[in-house]
Amino acid sequence: MLDGCRALLSIATVTTSFVFDQLLKSLRPFGTLTLLSTLMCEVVKVLMTNNTDEETWSWEARDILLDTWTILLVPMDSNGGDALLPPEGKHAAANLFSMIVESELKVASASVANDDGDSDYLQASISAMDERLSSYALIARAAVDVTIPLLTGLFSERFARLHQGRGIMDPTETLEELYSLLLITGHVLADEGDGETPLVPTAIQTHFADIVEAENHPVVILSGSIIRFAEQSMDHEMRVTVFSPRLMEAVIWFLARWSHTYLMPLEEANCHLSHDYEHQHQSIHSRKALLSFFGEHNQGQIVLNIIVHISMMTLMSYPGEKDLQGLTCHHLLHTLVRRKNICHQLVSMDSWRDLANAFTNEKSLFLLSSANQRSLAQTLVLSASGLRNSEASNQYVRGLMVHMTTYLVELSNKNDLKSVSQQPDVIMSVCCLLERLRGAASAAEPRTQRSIYEMGISVMNPVLILLEVYKHESAVVYLLLKFIVDWVDGQISYLEAQETASVIDFCMRLLQLYSSQNIGKISVSLSSTLLSEAKTEKYKDLRALLQLLSSLCSKDLVDFSSDSIEVAGTNISQVVYFGLHIVTPLISLELLKYPKLCHDYFSLLSHILEVYPETLAQLNSEAFAHILGTLDFGLHHQDAEVVNMCLGALRALASYHYREMCAGKTGLGSHAAAQGNLPEGIFSRFLRSLLQLLLFEDYSPDLVGAAADALLPLILCEQGLYQRLGNELIERQANSTLKSRLANALHSLTSSNHLSSTLDRVNYQRFRKNLNSFLIEVRGFLRTM
Repeated sequence: MLDGCRALLSIATVTTSFVFDQLLKSLRPFGTLTLLSTLMCEVVKVLMTNNTDEETWSWEARDILLDTWTILLVPMDSNGGDALLPPEGKHAAANLFSMIVESELKVASASVANDDGDSDYLQASISAMDERLSSYALIARAAVDVTIPLLTGLFSERFARLHQGRGIMDPTETLEELYSLLLITGHVLADEGDGETPLVPTAIQTHFADIVEAENHPVVILSGSIIRFAEQSMDHEMRVTVFSPRLMEAVIWFLARWSHTYLMPLEEANCHLSHDYEHQHQSIHSRKALLSFFGEHNQGQIVLNIIVHISMMTLMSYPGEKDLQGLTCHHLLHTLVRRKNICHQLVSMDSWRDLANAFTNEKSLFLLSSANQRSLAQTLVLSASGLRNSEASNQYVRGLMVHMTTYLVELSNKNDLKSVSQQPDVIMSVCCLLERLRGAASAAEPRTQRSIYEMGISVMNPVLILLEVYKHESAVVYLLLKFIVDWVDGQISYLEAQETASVIDFCMRLLQLYSSQNIGKISVSLSSTLLSEAKTEKYKDLRALLQLLSSLCSKDLVDFSSDSIEVAGTNISQVVYFGLHIVTPLISLELLKYPKLCHDYFSLLSHILEVYPETLAQLNSEAFAHILGTLDFGLHHQDAEVVNMCLGALRALASYHYREMCAGKTGLGSHAAAQGNLPEGIFSRFLRSLLQLLLFEDYSPDLVGAAADALLPLILCEQGLYQRLGNELIERQANSTLKSRLANALHSLTSSNHLSSTLDRVNYQRFRKNLNSFLIEVRGFLRTM
């Protein structure tokens, strides 16, 4: 059986759905799609009969056959569904989908009676089921004229059962079936959308061509019944008896997925099809009816209002349900503010104003998790894009955040701050408000930039005071740092010279305070005891500092006046220099084995050497040597991105030194010379190391370009050493033919393509070509030496 399933899968990968279906018709009175449907129906029956947590042959057969359907239907789903599927194939898909739904509902009902309370179905998350449900959706869309009415009927039966049995029977089985139906239907009606112009699935657009009355459209009927059911969660009695947190998770998930596609859609995007179907002129009115029914000027505002009310109720009436509240904040509400036409409606609605007021004043919302606090703040700020102009948007954000900034200012000014600040409720409030400020900061857009800048400026002094007060509360310290990181990152590209000066002055004060309070508290020796990446969370504040310095390095000074360039540039350079003195003693080679910290550190280092290479020349010998040690470590790292950043850092460092020396300056000065027990200077060491890597070690071919950019200035800095190393390689080659090839290749590396001793873009491009040719010529036989 499994071999037969695999054979069908293999055939499907090399045929179209039409060819696949025709293969059997010369031998049987039915097509291969009917065989595929019949086989899978039998497999599903076995799964229903032998419901077990253990994976059996029937599990594997189901997955293989689902993959076969997916391969056949994906291209059809994007091109219009039944336009390519023959009637017999549609019938086969409809029968199979009916059996699948029956099976899923049976599993859902059976899970309730499971005595051990550890059913896979109950424990499965929406995301874990997503791949299987997406395959189900493709099958359903191949015959939506049958499958959508089927789903509507199944929902109606269960809604009626709930109302008839209220107060008489345990509705748990029905609720589990509704949970399953919501997930299946959500996948059938809409794809997961990441873009701002979501499209109704093409198969749904091109069906029901004879239906031009919106209220009779099967998708409208199905959607409307689910929305009306969801609206009943607003009733307290229904919420207590019917809408469990688990069922509400499915409701919120469905509303988020459905809203992204059908709520106030961009009709011009959805009504355009990429293929000229024969019945397109017949179905255009049907599509318009479907898309306009939930549009801005029809039922869209009513449905949007219902969704906002449900969202607010979910956040306030299900305390402690982090998964449910997370779906509401991160998926449903965030989905609503992704399109400006919906934001325009939101900010004019009383329900949205009620949500914003609750966010500011309702104590129950202070109990949301950190991530949900941040997401809700971000969503509310993003909705300001729907207001009529920039001034109105900024005023909206000010009104939203002023209570939070005022609280922090007043708290920091209390005479008894040291005692008050340690109270648990105060610590919780501070953490909550900092998460909200982070969310607002991360929502910065040109339209609301001014108000978010003012928000950050207003709490600069409180942040420094709280950093001092909470120096022993690592969680609060981290949140303070992360807020500043997010705020600076969102603002730095917008600021004028004077504003930039204020921000970098604050960052300097922040770094100085952090240094005085924390520099001695993090023991590098602890790093050897870290056995998993989870334990590096104690270094989260260090990572935040790395990110802050990287944001400052990315500031574009081109727009400043000539006088401001010097002032602002010097200030940023000072902050970066001081920041280096803080972070470099804390970054051990052991810590660099942990991916997140490693990436942030080398990202910062490449930024600094690109923008302010002179800062390294100002470091003391110990700090400078430490940074070089980390660069050498990164150059041989397994992560190609880390190696690429190190190569970029080397290029910037060597280029700076070479240009400075050519201009008669000192460059890196004594740092470039041999130090201590090391017989060679730094550029000699890295030239040897990079040549060793390129000629004899394993690396990604994608790194050759970056390696060329680092190697050219290294060679120019150490031309004598390069000649000696080349001669040594030639002398070690015993074969005279290969020796001649190597000598010619080394000569061509630095002379072909009119290569010069300058470091301009054209010369870098020429050297990249030379290095590629050189490695192709010699790497093969050199590695056998």
